[in-house]
Amino acid sequence: MAVRRLTRNTPWTVVAQVPLDFPAHHPQGVTRGHDQRLYVSTAEITEATRFHDSPVDGYDRTPGQGHGHVFVTDTDGTALGRVSVGEGTIYHPGGIDYDGESLWVPTAEYRPDSHSIVYRVDPDSLEVREAFRFDDHIGGIVRDRQSGLLHAVTWGSRRLLTFTVDGKLIHRADNKSHFVDYQTCVTAGGGHMVCTGIAEYLLAGAGVFSLGGIAVIDIEAGRIEHEAPVTVLSPAGRVVTYNAVHLETDGRVLRMIAVPDDGEAAGESHLITLETPLAT
Repeated sequence: MAVRRLTRNTPWTVVAQVPLDFPAHHPQGVTRGHDQRLYVSTAEITEATRFHDSPVDGYDRTPGQGHGHVFVTDTDGTALGRVSVGEGTIYHPGGIDYDGESLWVPTAEYRPDSHSIVYRVDPDSLEVREAFRFDDHIGGIVRDRQSGLLHAVTWGSRRLLTFTVDGKLIHRADNKSHFVDYQTCVTAGGGHMVCTGIAEYLLAGAGVFSLGGIAVIDIEAGRIEHEAPVTVLSPAGRVVTYNAVHLETDGRVLRMIAVPDDGEAAGESHLITLETPLAT
């Protein structure tokens, strides 16, 4: 597995950086379809959540308001289509996956320990079908190509879940790593997935330090089998693994496609492609 070769010294080269010609809002996931088009899930926030002084009905914050979208684009950042997902206070799509037939799009309330709807989206027609609902915030999902099962992470990737395609929860494990909160993942087969994400650490008198990372996760064991930091920054100064990331390899290089920056207007978010060579 290519990711197991990464270390803290691995060099990442930005090979392309193009502005998206549509408002990407708050990007959350990105994946590549069968025709090489890219699909970007994003949350359009119209009312920010607000923290309660003490929990209300078990929640630490209000639900806020917004709209969930899946945009279709190409490597030039051109808008090719869009579809809406979610309902009511469930408006925050997460990390998405394409299994060769459908896009899997988890959409949740924008707060932990809440509620989610997992959708299947036809990549060509963009027809949206509800697959199942779940009483927790699903922040990212992938489908294992070998077993057909779905693997998911909750808010902050604190829990690792496995479902059947109709939503039966068959396994739950706690994430024992606390360095980085994984936001989006790709399947690695055999009950494994590769996840990327970020954690922000307050430094006394020095602001915030953002740590990006990539990890290979054994879902059943809840074990991080390999991890490496990422420090490359976006045009807005965010670590490139901040949110939407897709990983792929052609055997020569490991390629990362990332959309880390928010953008309420066309051109404010960038589609960034990075590569690192694989040792032969």
